[in-house]
Amino acid sequence: MKRDPARAARWFEKAAALGDQAGQTNLAQLYDTGVGVRRDPAKAVEWYAKAAAQGDAVAQSRLGTHYRTGDGVPRDAALAAQWYRKAADQGDAYTQDQLGTLYATGEGVPKDDAEAASWFAKAAAQGEVDAEKQLGGLYSSGQGVSQDPAQAAYWYEKAAAQGDEVAQTDLAVMYDAGRGVKQDYGKAAYWSRKAAQAGDPVAQTNLAILYYYGRGVPRDAGQAASWFAKAARQGAAEAQLSLGLLYQNGEGVNVDFTKAYVWLALAAAHGEAEAATARDALAARMAPAALAAAQAQAAAGQLPAGP
Repeated sequence: MKRDPARAARWFEKAAALGDQAGQTNLAQLYDTGVGVRRDPAKAVEWYAKAAAQGDAVAQSRLGTHYRTGDGVPRDAALAAQWYRKAADQGDAYTQDQLGTLYATGEGVPKDDAEAASWFAKAAAQGEVDAEKQLGGLYSSGQGVSQDPAQAAYWYEKAAAQGDEVAQTDLAVMYDAGRGVKQDYGKAAYWSRKAAQAGDPVAQTNLAILYYYGRGVPRDAGQAASWFAKAARQGAAEAQLSLGLLYQNGEGVNVDFTKAYVWLALAAAHGEAEAATARDALAARMAPAALAAAQAQAAAGQLPAGP
């Protein structure tokens, strides 16, 4: 049967008008997304509120989000927290994670890392990926829980296995350092590559370093340059510094003082003190015309071509 969202909206509206909780939530979702009806956040809030008052966890969660973002209602983080709490108390994993975030940041509630950890733990136990990552971070830093690198690695690995790039990156760092897990450069490279391929600039930088030193992967300066370049083009200062030095020294790439200068200058502009020193030393070795061209390119923020 062909789907007919507009027809579904009419039936949901009839059910909602009769007080049917599911009909109210479904109608609210249509107004929220603009499927079958013209998007109307205020009407979405109206119907979410009716369903939420009847105890519908989905409606309570969505209503909380509308108050949190100010979509269809005046922004009110305290009300958002109240509605999130109602849904979270019913066991909704996503909302438990969001409530944990409110406590972690002090948005709408007093900042309370222990309370944040408690809600993240509830959501993580149900497989909520963001909560797994957040809980890993709390165990890593010792905020709201006793510091426990092994628990941090455990929860990071849970989130990493579900594809969370930040967790993959943090887990790779733990394997690289042997923190909370047995040091394993192979696993550090594995998880760095996962996150790097998804575009995470920190992971790209870390993977480049592994290639440069041959840790967990064969030593390959060309691969190092390639991954440094991906991160550098996203503004990662450490990668810009490293790539500049590779161009200066001809490691993994052909010697190119112009490209080296531009990358070093960009890194220096991002606060890398070592890059400023290297840039100035390189400038003394460059011909005046080449230096002027490189300085103009750097000043314009024009990224060099190539890896």
